[in-house]
Amino acid sequence: MKRRISLLILAFSAAAALAGQPVASGDAVVALAGNGFVTSADAGSTEVINNNGLANWTSANTVTSIWFRMAAAGNATLSLDAGLTGSKTSNIRVTANGTPFDITLTKGRTKTYTVGTINVPAAGYVRVDLQGISKSGSYFGDVAALRVNTSTPLNYANDAANYYWSRRGPSVHLGYTVPANTEYFYNEVTVPAGEDKIGSYFMANGFNGGYFGIQVNSPTERRVLFSIWDADNGAKTTLVHKGPNVVDNSFGGEGTGGQSYLLYNWMAGQTYRFITRVVPDGAGGTDFSAWFHAPETNAWRFIATWKRPATTTYHAGVYSFLENFIDTNGFLGRSVQFNNQWARSTGGSWTELVTARFTGDATASNAQRMDYAGGLQNGSFYLRNGGFFNPNVPINQNFTRPATGQAPAVDVSTLP
Repeated sequence: MKRRISLLILAFSAAAALAGQPVASGDAVVALAGNGFVTSADAGSTEVINNNGLANWTSANTVTSIWFRMAAAGNATLSLDAGLTGSKTSNIRVTANGTPFDITLTKGRTKTYTVGTINVPAAGYVRVDLQGISKSGSYFGDVAALRVNTSTPLNYANDAANYYWSRRGPSVHLGYTVPANTEYFYNEVTVPAGEDKIGSYFMANGFNGGYFGIQVNSPTERRVLFSIWDADNGAKTTLVHKGPNVVDNSFGGEGTGGQSYLLYNWMAGQTYRFITRVVPDGAGGTDFSAWFHAPETNAWRFIATWKRPATTTYHAGVYSFLENFIDTNGFLGRSVQFNNQWARSTGGSWTELVTARFTGDATASNAQRMDYAGGLQNGSFYLRNGGFFNPNVPINQNFTRPATGQAPAVDVSTLP
């Protein structure tokens, strides 16, 4: 479940006198392009985060939030790199984890305005909110960066070439080791109530060549998604069969291949079951198939079979993952539980998989974002990311869950 752990912030009494004064160079520059989000806005609002930072700031109701992480307790002096056009002056409020500082921006190019000094008593993420109070014209200003002057080591997104990925947030994975000649892989997935944020992909059954899971695509659309990439030599993946009401199209975004999805209003708090089959076709290709079981219907639904040419394999590289695929929603937290993983051999034997390796993508491993966790939770594996929570769980470690001993109650020969 998503948690917010607030840090106590104490302002120096001299902060008000410092507001609006220039500060010396040498600060940590926390660019809004990689660390800022519009976290609250009215419908039709114009504010955006672009490559230069916060732009089109016209509404006093819009809240823009910036996060940085302190590695230990310490003091930090905050300031803003901001410019103003469209108004002669504007008054804005900068709130650092609940403590407000009011400053005045004046018309002109970007310059540095001191906000004030805070004391952070524990390691973790610090949230800084910006909100307009009043303005003489139509515009509150443009904000390029938050500067943080502190002797305490900081973590924030500082790789400008990958700001898109840092704003999406860290993707985290669970890797399973399956026996040789595993034909079927079974997994159970539960998204806790409130963790189904828009832009989330809860991927259940991944393997060399593709993946299968559930997504939240919009406030009104959810998908059961199954994707298979083209062969390593570029040969095209082709559709063999698909289930009723399943949409198929070419795969976009991360490469080429086949993608199929079922529009299905799956619900947080329910447990869904997934089966994938990977089997060579005997002619130099491999067929990849997927089935989805929903408690609402108590039946298995066939999604699709895709043929990947120039590939001869059974299940390999089996894993699950959690990601956010909408960068503007990267400040939202999400989590998922995975349980009762089983592998079925070509000979028909089921093997329970009780150990998983917790890993992360480059955003996590390069410490561009540190709001990630995974491991064991209530006897199940779990993954968590986004929301700038504290503390995190280090990646690159193994976890072992209690065995259920309950092989899947499914006759694979009768799957639709």
